[in-house]
Amino acid sequence: MTRRLTALLLTTSLLAGCTSAERTPPPTPSEIAPVPPRPPAPPPRFTGPVLAPDGTCTGPVPGSAAAIEPGISECDLVRLKGKPPTDVLVGEGRSGREVQVLYTEPGAKELYFFVDNRLDRIVK
Repeated sequence: MTRRLTALLLTTSLLAGCTSAERTPPPTPSEIAPVPPRPPAPPPRFTGPVLAPDGTCTGPVPGSAAAIEPGISECDLVRLKGKPPTDVLVGEGRSGREVQVLYTEPGAKELYFFVDNRLDRIVK
């Protein structure tokens, strides 16, 4: 009977340690790892004025392009065409700002695709 009593007391004392009300204190502020700040948002990959959805430029056109060719800006296209576009679609894609500019010419339609304010391709 003494063995049973000893075993019971030993088991009770072990279990009492598991249900103890003791808690570890919360970590001090110096023990908490600081969260690194978020990096700043990347700057836009394009410069200069761009086309608004109504086909107008958002600023003065520098007028550096001499021909309609890949790489010119949205506003340079309008300046070189000499008239406002028929339609402009402005959106955001994986590559950044994406703009489609439509010109309806007599007998044909021309669609200009821009990525980040640079002419990417032309569909006639």
